[in-house]
Amino acid sequence: MTSEPADSAFLRACRRRPVSHTPVWFMRQAGRSLPEYRALREGVPMLTACATPELVVEITMQPVRRYGVDAAILFSDIVVPLKAIGVDLDIKPGVGPVVAAPIRDAEAVKALRPIEPDDVSYVTEAVRALTGELGATPLIGFAGAPFTLASYLIEGGPSKNHDHTKAMMYGEPELWHALMDRLTEITLGFLRVQLAAGASAVQLFDSWVGAVSPDDYREFVLPYTSRIFAGLAGLGAPRIHFGVGTGELLGLLGEAGADVVGVDWRVPLDEAALRVGPGKALQGNLDPAILLAPWEVVERRAGDILARAAKIEGHVFNLGHGVLPGTDPDQLARLTDFVHEVSAR
Repeated sequence: MTSEPADSAFLRACRRRPVSHTPVWFMRQAGRSLPEYRALREGVPMLTACATPELVVEITMQPVRRYGVDAAILFSDIVVPLKAIGVDLDIKPGVGPVVAAPIRDAEAVKALRPIEPDDVSYVTEAVRALTGELGATPLIGFAGAPFTLASYLIEGGPSKNHDHTKAMMYGEPELWHALMDRLTEITLGFLRVQLAAGASAVQLFDSWVGAVSPDDYREFVLPYTSRIFAGLAGLGAPRIHFGVGTGELLGLLGEAGADVVGVDWRVPLDEAALRVGPGKALQGNLDPAILLAPWEVVERRAGDILARAAKIEGHVFNLGHGVLPGTDPDQLARLTDFVHEVSAR
């Protein structure tokens, strides 16, 4: 056991250095599938929990204690920085983020102001407390990427086809670029706050960006994700880039400047490595739904991912998206042990 996060298997793998075992963490490991999480969240709205340092610390620590994962991820939500700068939104159970007044004109875009550390002092407080409690286990900070945030703001909530988002992107490109510019600064500011408080790495979640074609990604999205990663480059922390349904975009996700590219379950990991190209570590990519199957299935599929990762320079084992609410926590604990044992070298 190392005494400093800097020498952890997780950070070493992100930097494509030799590791004693493949590190493991799970997207949405802190949350819905854990009975202790549900007990703690009883009657507490999501955004209240995200703004209460003691709750953030406890919820972030729960999966570390239970699963023995190689990294913790800050318990938060991608809309936290938007709420912090005054956007009227709420997270409705069973629905997701809902924005009271969708942003569809220049005036509404201009109202989005940069984020200041004081806007999210509870995040600084939680991260500082966590780094003290985690010791040698690294803490991953995170933020939603500009495209995904833009989609929530423009649609007013979750959307299947992103109609209004694409209508603005294609039909009002100047307005689109102005919005993305603002969201880039907000996201960059939010990630810098987490790193300044002691987070060891950051992940940029672009949950909905799989909705765009490679050409449109290059024109309407890439300049902004690149700016975020470039703005974090001098801080020394590994930068992870993850999107859902991004098989056709993997090369571009790598080009955006992250150190680690997250891969969802739709593309085999060895194929993903070819698409991303050299010089990047990969993270992924077990289908979260496989954890609902019997252990023998989980074991076989996880073993296949580790075999495909054997020739990849750096690999962080994860799911291809977040832990599903119905997942048995024992499956995740067993999977963590399995990956550690099989990959030990």
